[in-house]
Amino acid sequence: MKIAYLLSEYPTIGHTYLLREVRELRALGWDIQTISIRRPGSRPSSISTTETEELKSTWYILGSGWLEFLTAHVATFCTQPIRYLRGLATAWRFGRFTRCRSVFAMAYFSEAILAGRWLRKAGFTHVHSVFSTHVALIAARVFGFELSMTIHGPNEFVNPQSFEMEEKVRAALFVSCISHFGKSQIMLWSSPGDWHKLEITPLGIDCTGLAPVAFRERPAPFDLVSVGRLAPVKGYPLLLESVAILVTQRRDVRLTLVGDGPERSRLAEQACRLGISDRIVLVGWKTQDELRDLYQSSDVCVLSSFAEGIPVVFMEAMASGVPCVAPRINGIPELIRHGVDGLLVTPANVEELAAAIGQMMDNPGMRRQMALSSRQRVVEKYNLRENVAHLAEVFSRYAGKDGDRPGVQS
Repeated sequence: MKIAYLLSEYPTIGHTYLLREVRELRALGWDIQTISIRRPGSRPSSISTTETEELKSTWYILGSGWLEFLTAHVATFCTQPIRYLRGLATAWRFGRFTRCRSVFAMAYFSEAILAGRWLRKAGFTHVHSVFSTHVALIAARVFGFELSMTIHGPNEFVNPQSFEMEEKVRAALFVSCISHFGKSQIMLWSSPGDWHKLEITPLGIDCTGLAPVAFRERPAPFDLVSVGRLAPVKGYPLLLESVAILVTQRRDVRLTLVGDGPERSRLAEQACRLGISDRIVLVGWKTQDELRDLYQSSDVCVLSSFAEGIPVVFMEAMASGVPCVAPRINGIPELIRHGVDGLLVTPANVEELAAAIGQMMDNPGMRRQMALSSRQRVVEKYNLRENVAHLAEVFSRYAGKDGDRPGVQS
């Protein structure tokens, strides 16, 4: 079966799980064409061989010449004017007749026509959208594609009406939800008559390349690692405050922040103001190999986010035998069982976060047991191969007969 994966930016360092998903589907025998709105932005480290292959095989919308856009629009209008105008009407609705939103809506429409034209010529009939559902829905309206999508959250749940959640779910053959929490939010903002389309398709990682870390009974310093974009949603100022509390308790703790973003300079200033600059290490983005090495020298992985999906970084840390401290939000409790695989804390509670880290430091026996349980949890529930095979089965169930589709056992 041929499926077009329509993405906003691919491949990107922040969404390596999408690359793994696409590659695993291909390994199962599926014909997957990635088509991305934009090329990935610049990055501090070199890209891997796998990413280079994806860059070469992916079709990119932005960067095409104006003549190519114009040709696609003229040809589409001349051959199917009613459908073209239907797509234009959909875009205008997305714009809600406000200047800023209308500009974006017209951009979506322009991109959808070019993408749809390319896919139609290549013989694709099914489009699966990830982070580009506005464009995908317009393209489906104009070209008659079968439409499916993955809604990861949490951004889509902030303003689901503006996201046009109900209309998108109604138009889709099925919607992949990466967690039960995510499914509940989509149900909240869609029609009960469409709930049967919502499929739980958890993310996964390949655990074979993540060796368990050598357990450290009484590490000095006690090394924390946190991985993510340095953005307000991650709540990093709270994590720095927690480290400051631990330092005032004369605890030997060090935090490594992996990632970059608009909050970097502000976090550096905060660390200086709190007197913990020597305890905070800002290392920027790291490659997957470098990240594996960091896990090997870490004792606990921690996040202080205000909103998440199910963080893949936690899966990677847990598969490495690094227990986690995390806020009790969104889909995180589906991955981390409190007191079994890690510790869950009340979101935005700095004292509780500091206490949980302190508990990890004071109880090496508990931490050792959590390290073993964490890896087993990911192996059993978040295995990349098994979860992508389930996604392949979902594709087959909605878009064809199970026995005739690759990646599905008859």
